[in-house]
Amino acid sequence: MKKRISYSVKFKVFLGVLICMLIGFNLFFPPNLKAINKTSSIVLDKDGKWLSAYSLEDGTWRIGAPLTEIDPRFLERLIAFEDKRFYRHSGVDGLAILRAGRSWISSGEVVSGASTLTMQLVRLIEPRPRTVRSKIIECFRALQLELFLSKTEILEAYLTHAPYGGNLQGIYAASQAYFGKPPNHLMDAEIALLIALPQSPEVRRPDLRQKGARRGRAHVLNRLQTFGLMTDQQVKEANETPLPKGRLDFPEMAWITGFGLKGLETVTQSTLDKALQEKVETITQTFVSALDYNVNTAITLVENKTMAVRAHIASADRDRPGGWIDMTRRKRSPGSTLKPFVYGIAMDDGLISSASILHDSPTRFGSYQPENFNRRYHGNVRVFEALRHSLNVPAVAVLDQIGGQRFEDILVSMGIDLKRSGRGGERAGLALALGGTGITVNDLAMLYAGIANAGKVSDLRWRRDDEMNTRRLFLQRTADDMTDILKQSPTPSGRVPSWLSKNAPPIAYKTGTSYGFRDAWAAGYTKDWTVIVWVGRADGGPRPGQTGRIAAAPLLFDLFSLLPGAVDRPVFNKDKEAPKGLKSLKSNLLNRPQIIFPPHQSELYTSKLGPDGRGFVFSAQSDSKSVRFFVDGKPVNIENGQFIWRPQTVGFYNVTAIDERGNSAQSEIEVVTHIPS
Repeated sequence: MKKRISYSVKFKVFLGVLICMLIGFNLFFPPNLKAINKTSSIVLDKDGKWLSAYSLEDGTWRIGAPLTEIDPRFLERLIAFEDKRFYRHSGVDGLAILRAGRSWISSGEVVSGASTLTMQLVRLIEPRPRTVRSKIIECFRALQLELFLSKTEILEAYLTHAPYGGNLQGIYAASQAYFGKPPNHLMDAEIALLIALPQSPEVRRPDLRQKGARRGRAHVLNRLQTFGLMTDQQVKEANETPLPKGRLDFPEMAWITGFGLKGLETVTQSTLDKALQEKVETITQTFVSALDYNVNTAITLVENKTMAVRAHIASADRDRPGGWIDMTRRKRSPGSTLKPFVYGIAMDDGLISSASILHDSPTRFGSYQPENFNRRYHGNVRVFEALRHSLNVPAVAVLDQIGGQRFEDILVSMGIDLKRSGRGGERAGLALALGGTGITVNDLAMLYAGIANAGKVSDLRWRRDDEMNTRRLFLQRTADDMTDILKQSPTPSGRVPSWLSKNAPPIAYKTGTSYGFRDAWAAGYTKDWTVIVWVGRADGGPRPGQTGRIAAAPLLFDLFSLLPGAVDRPVFNKDKEAPKGLKSLKSNLLNRPQIIFPPHQSELYTSKLGPDGRGFVFSAQSDSKSVRFFVDGKPVNIENGQFIWRPQTVGFYNVTAIDERGNSAQSEIEVVTHIPS
């Protein structure tokens, strides 16, 4: 007699096989959770306010929708309208399927759908043709999602992927585009439109099809009234509310800056201050609009205490050549803006003090002979005078004592990434003092904020969770001396903050101009703020006559006027005069000529002596109309309008330049016939 298997055993076997199939299906065919998590990036300011947003690669705006940031009334009405048993079913609503089936059989057509919000989410992340087979797959996928995700996660994912017309996906993107605000506080009319749009997003787009949008909204309002979620008066007022007539642009403040910060995070909270950023962008736009089309500007504004970047202009105008480049991260020659650090390191070494005497005259350092910007020389000057008036020769002389390589090594140890203009592996040269390297706006901001912070340099903080990493560059007394010197730098012509003449803190600042007028710089700081301004062409083209003092300093002072403590600006009709010491030196020196060539204590090389030998062209600077040259008391001949001297023998000579008023200057030289080793 055969042993019969009971139905209970068969059911258990069937159930076991079904469970194994579901487990296998989940293991080998899991739901596409990566697609659920792929959203647009948002960059926020320090207080969580929107600065900028970035679409996906295909141009879609899909912004994450946390339920905590969505109006609770919207959630309540959405679930009542779309899936009233959402929190009770497991992804598939059996009662809804039976109801839809009965309606189909009785009427011969689909009258009501049976898709749950979970099934709609499946359709959004895995689109398929609308067939019975696809519906069955959606049911299985919905069951899977309910195993992998919580109800909150499913609802958030649906509200992130739901279509709202065009390239808008998700309630957050739709609320920003149509209403200009996040969906945390919505009007009744706005809630109804946002519920209606995903059902027929292209037919009901308010920016293109107002009639369709109005009908869809009215349909939702009537249903919500039927459900008892809205009163007659609420429905009437909502129907009378005007629809949005177009789409609003997404925020794009500090757009290039945010693009560099966003990384892989969906939401990045920066250190920028939206209110300050808006003011800086406005004043910069006004400034750059008056410049040549090829010229742009970049700005980094730092709060010294926290080293947080509070405002940032990577490029003032994206429509200009190179306008999409973050110029604050591009290495450009800094001109004279590194001079304070040359003097500061020498002060720390005990080589000089702010009152030390330096000699400012044409000087050769090996094969390198720097010139002052205006080719005027002032003899003996004090350190603070040389720095305030950006004299080149004294700065190079001090760097010669420090050592160019050591100076570079110190800056690199501070985290500064220098780029020298020479070939790779070439030792640092004395030209570093005058901008013979490449540095970024951001790195220069670190250095100047370091002076403001008592000689301590820290990395800039761009994100809220960035940490400070501090290194000491100067002793505090050196930083204080440097600040006292730079506070009294000559002020630029035009508008400057009135704190230069009132009780508010003055700006310590330095300008710089790179070789060939390619880059104009202004770097300034107070106790609380540091601002770096760069003005130039992205392609490095020259701008003759556009110095840092002329092209960048006015914007620097305008920016400082935006910061706390600033008041109305007076107008300065002329530049601030030189300090008394330097002024007297200038007046005395201008009464006599200055020998440009041959420089004092220089060697002149010639391969042939006598009348057929090499002729050296002498030159001098003088306010007088004419200058004559003598060598050891004998006049130098004039050839083709130039003083040309041909030495007869090797040895030492004394060159004298005498103007028509009898004022003279001297230079001692040596003539050699071999190349100096």
